[in-house]
Amino acid sequence: MTSRLTETVVDCHDPVRLADFWCAALGWVVVGTEDDGSVEIGPERVPDVQRLADVRAGAVVPTLLLQPVPEGKTAKNRLHLDLSPVDCSQADEVERLLGLGATRADVGQDPSVSWVVLADPEGNELCVLRSLAVGQFTLP
Repeated sequence: MTSRLTETVVDCHDPVRLADFWCAALGWVVVGTEDDGSVEIGPERVPDVQRLADVRAGAVVPTLLLQPVPEGKTAKNRLHLDLSPVDCSQADEVERLLGLGATRADVGQDPSVSWVVLADPEGNELCVLRSLAVGQFTLP
């Protein structure tokens, strides 16, 4: 018997604002909201019965559940998201995300690393990895 990773939960102050950022960053949509103010986003909105069938059939892209909490972020995240641009260079994607409200972040990374560390509008770290765009990425 196994489990499936179906969602990643991000604590935040303003789930709607953070959903706007992550939807724009990932090309996702809001797939649900909860009475407590939580907002769930994912690659597409599908009926619950279809989502359940997809999860049971195999790996699916987990959604992000942005849930409101009263306390603020106090330290480096123990878990973060890595993004790989698929249709532009790493540098172009970093600039696009900065334009959406991300900021550059220093988590003690060595200056020679190949990824760029950013933070979303509420300070949650994320990394922009090498581009997977045609002409930017080759397999060894």
